[in-house]
Amino acid sequence: MKQFGQSPSALVLEDRIRVYFCARPEPDANGQYVSHATYLELDRDDPKTIININEGGPILELGGYGAFDEFGTYPISVARHADEVWAYYAGITRCESVPFNAAIGLAISRDEGLSFTRAGAGPVLCYDPDEPFLLGSPRIRRFDGRWYLWYVAGRRWLAGDSRPEPVYKIRTASSDDGVNWKKHGRDLLADVLGPNECQACADVTFRSGRYHMFYSYREALNYKSGEGGYRIGYAYSDDMLTWIRRDDLAGLQRSSEGWDSEMVNYPNLFTVGDDIYLLYQGNGMGRTGFGLARLAGTGDWGF
Repeated sequence: MKQFGQSPSALVLEDRIRVYFCARPEPDANGQYVSHATYLELDRDDPKTIININEGGPILELGGYGAFDEFGTYPISVARHADEVWAYYAGITRCESVPFNAAIGLAISRDEGLSFTRAGAGPVLCYDPDEPFLLGSPRIRRFDGRWYLWYVAGRRWLAGDSRPEPVYKIRTASSDDGVNWKKHGRDLLADVLGPNECQACADVTFRSGRYHMFYSYREALNYKSGEGGYRIGYAYSDDMLTWIRRDDLAGLQRSSEGWDSEMVNYPNLFTVGDDIYLLYQGNGMGRTGFGLARLAGTGDWGF
């Protein structure tokens, strides 16, 4: 855990809040990073207070030679399933013409979420003719006993100043068992920044008879600093397939200065008692770490 604090995902326990996230050791001699999943724990009564940080190494080892997750597990999303904890993550592999590719894997914990084992050597959700590359940014939820996975699918690569950059859109899949998935085959959100808008890490909750989505969006190029950086958007739906975008109601803006002044992104919603919280990462795709926000009042979403 030398650099970055990325993609926070909360698991609310009886006496604490465990926040899974992704961190990186120092880059290798060629400047290449890998990403590992780990966790810290917050005081349930005062979530601003960290009470424990995992010192036992990564909770999931990277894949072996040629595996889809040989070079990273990022982002990560967790959910309880009976007496297990299931983690969905993007496995990263390196490419030659573009920097990376990704597919979505599943790992299962049988020790209350302290360590995880892959469900298999390959991904549970991978690219196909309609989604030709880069499946990532998973967020997992269960509604009425059925699994729902929101993820991004790469549409194309653009030539950037120093390397190609992907364009990706938010999509969804559903499953009865959390392993075999039906993709619904459609981009969920209309673009507001033009066809090269990137959308990522959609987290969905159901409240007051309606589904509510919080997500990230940005320009495809020149986004790592300044006005092009990620911000958090909001949309609502009655059926999880047709979404009305209302980014003006997202409720969390970039700060005027400091660690989240250029980016607020990769949101994760969770509740403790009557309080609704949102975890999110900051500048430099989480290079400055991640933070916590609490919903003030009832919001404009009808919560």
